Amino acid sequence: MAGFLIKRLLQAVFVVVAVTLIVAFAIRLTGDPALMLSQGAGSITEEDLARIRESLGLNQPFFVQYANFMLGIFSLDFGRSFLGGTQVSTLIGNALPATLMLAFTSMFVSIAISIPLGIKAAVSRGKWPDQVIRILSLVGLSFPNFWLAIMLVLLLSITFRLLPPSGMTGIENFIMPAITMGVILTATNVRLVRTAMLETLQSQYIMVARAKGLSENVVLYKHALRNCAIPLVTYFGLQFGNLLGGIVVVELVFNWPGMGTLAFDAVGARDYPVLQAVITVLSILIVGVNLLVDIAYGLIDPRIRTE
Repeated sequence: MAGFLIKRLLQAVFVVVAVTLIVAFAIRLTGDPALMLSQGAGSITEEDLARIRESLGLNQPFFVQYANFMLGIFSLDFGRSFLGGTQVSTLIGNALPATLMLAFTSMFVSIAISIPLGIKAAVSRGKWPDQVIRILSLVGLSFPNFWLAIMLVLLLSITFRLLPPSGMTGIENFIMPAITMGVILTATNVRLVRTAMLETLQSQYIMVARAKGLSENVVLYKHALRNCAIPLVTYFGLQFGNLLGGIVVVELVFNWPGMGTLAFDAVGARDYPVLQAVITVLSILIVGVNLLVDIAYGLIDPRIRTE
């Protein structure tokens, strides 16, 4: 197990370095931050732009800038924002909890709904509950998340005035963003759980468990669900990683002060340190989730630990 973890950690380090290198190179193709910062300042000479670049450290070679950024990661020093000079670590510290709370809430809602519905659909294969659940999941897959978010704001905030339309001031602010992300996740997860359970319920050990007189809930949740858990855990882990990376639109609609909003603002301002830090932190989180999924394999199936 130790060798397995070391191998996965080395792969994780390689992935993070590769992602940060690509991002650092790509964002420098989008334009000159000195020009953005000098807008509205009247007549700007090339000497003025050169002084701005020097103050931002942009006069150094690319690999020197990248090396300084990577060295700062170990001390959680991502530098200062080009806009305002705020420490990037402070901006990340304020935005990351908001994104994680929204992601975990959405994922919890999705799993809590999709597992019972997927099992019910598999047990009722071909019957009306199965047909209803499959139709609802197909409808859920058809909703773009930005459209659903806007419709929820129009319906629950503007029309009925039940929930605040934006911001993060209380628990009620989580409801609409969590529903927006949870509906689309649930629609996919229900179909996955149903497919996995259909294959498992046809196994011989399930018939033996029922022949022993075990209750249906014990057969379904203790035996069947655990034995199809590996593909579910794999997909849920990948889905959570995609959720962290794709939550930008939802955060923008609900004015959620998270990593997506921070990254969007940094792109528009060509704020290299902020954007690199956001991508780096999200990459580490996504790689970490995948590592936890690999570890979970051994907890679910002891045979994997032995191998």
